[in-house]
Amino acid sequence: QVQLVETGGELVQPGGSLSLSCQATGGTYSTYNRAWFRQAPGKDREFVAAISRGNGHSYYADSVKGRFTISRDNAKNAVYLQMNNLEPDDTAVYYCAAGRQILSALRDEAMYIYWGQGTQVTVSS
Repeated sequence: QVQLVETGGELVQPGGSLSLSCQATGGTYSTYNRAWFRQAPGKDREFVAAISRGNGHSYYADSVKGRFTISRDNAKNAVYLQMNNLEPDDTAVYYCAAGRQILSALRDEAMYIYWGQGTQVTVSS
């Protein structure tokens, strides 16, 4: 059974750092694009970052560019999100996703096939 499991969410102070992990089981994900989305209370889910299945290029939302880094380890079927200089607006449930869409659709959540259950990130003093 295909499953994505996120870990690493917790309470962190503004300006702090946090690393999220997403482990995939039940399949081989080297041929999948991998991404992180997030959903804050009362808001729609939004794109955060993606890493392509082929050349491993990364893509970011403007709001996190320069602060967040997405990476993947195909041997471990894992994808990571390193988050630095966190802000209160980064507070959200973070979801990882996997899909096989074309590069131009990496930011489109409707194009992702598999989703994790989410992990809560809270940025507060």
